[in-house]
Amino acid sequence: MRFIGAGARPGQPQVDHDLVFTVPNLLTVLRFMGVPLFVWLVLSQKEYGYAVLVLAVMGSTDWVDGYIARRFNQTSKLGRILDPMADRLALIAVAVTLAIAGVVQWWYLAALVIPDAILATASLLYFHSHPDLPVSRIGKIRTALLLAGTPLLVLSKLSVPLTEVYFVAAWIFLGLGLLGHWVAAYNYFWAIVRKGRGLRNGGQPLNNDGGAT
Repeated sequence: MRFIGAGARPGQPQVDHDLVFTVPNLLTVLRFMGVPLFVWLVLSQKEYGYAVLVLAVMGSTDWVDGYIARRFNQTSKLGRILDPMADRLALIAVAVTLAIAGVVQWWYLAALVIPDAILATASLLYFHSHPDLPVSRIGKIRTALLLAGTPLLVLSKLSVPLTEVYFVAAWIFLGLGLLGHWVAAYNYFWAIVRKGRGLRNGGQPLNNDGGAT
């Protein structure tokens, strides 16, 4: 079974419906709810073991909701916006929490936030809102790497065997994820510019192949 685009039916076009209450959207909301729970577990309770479990659930729902949406034709315009928002909120909030807890350095948080701040500014300048661009393959891989590396890094802080292995594996995932984050942001920035200029120059967006992050 493939991980990127899993559940897609060959030969059937994917249509974004005007649906709100779908299983994928409910799973996305669950991912939103996992963020404050993770923050509370790490900063208030110092329960890193349960925090790893929360991260694992959040990471798995990111894949499951996409699979269900494609497999059962439950893709929606709302989900197309909510899903990357949930990913971004989770990644940044988790990074802030771990930086406060001393698990990661503040440069890691900056490496996540700076590209997003640039993209948010570009989106507001050109669209005054969300640019509504498709998620790119690089963006999907980047998110998967970061969601895999973060729980491994937290796990390396527990009193369990093989913590050194978890630590090294975590930073391999996170390093590749950060690289993908900047590459995806670069592609997305120019996709925003092309689409924005196209709309301003004639009402039709210019062709873009960057995709969203």
